[in-house]
Amino acid sequence: MTAMPDHDRRGFTLLEVLVALAVFSLMAVALLHLTGENTRSAIRVEARVLGGIVAENLAVQAYSLPNPPALGRTQGTVTNAGRDWRWIQDVARTDDAGILRIDVRVADADGQVADITLFRDTGA
Repeated sequence: MTAMPDHDRRGFTLLEVLVALAVFSLMAVALLHLTGENTRSAIRVEARVLGGIVAENLAVQAYSLPNPPALGRTQGTVTNAGRDWRWIQDVARTDDAGILRIDVRVADADGQVADITLFRDTGA
């Protein structure tokens, strides 16, 4: 059996194939990590948007009532988009006797996601 001359060999060496596989696997792991992070970010953004809608709805309700809400803290839960949202509404006086400050904070099971502050006349 005669040995083939070096210049007639074609293909990759085992070392070249292993290096290519290592580079490919590193890129695949990085891509999987990026995909997971994008999914987590989308979930957080969705929670913030939905929580913001809940906060705005509560603020509109507090603003559009014929009489202003009572001073102090009220809290409750509301369901929106198939989720339960905890809300807290703090009503306080301001330096102007005719104006109330209303703070609305909304949270889901993971924590606070939205807050809104509005000012309303006392109706007096």
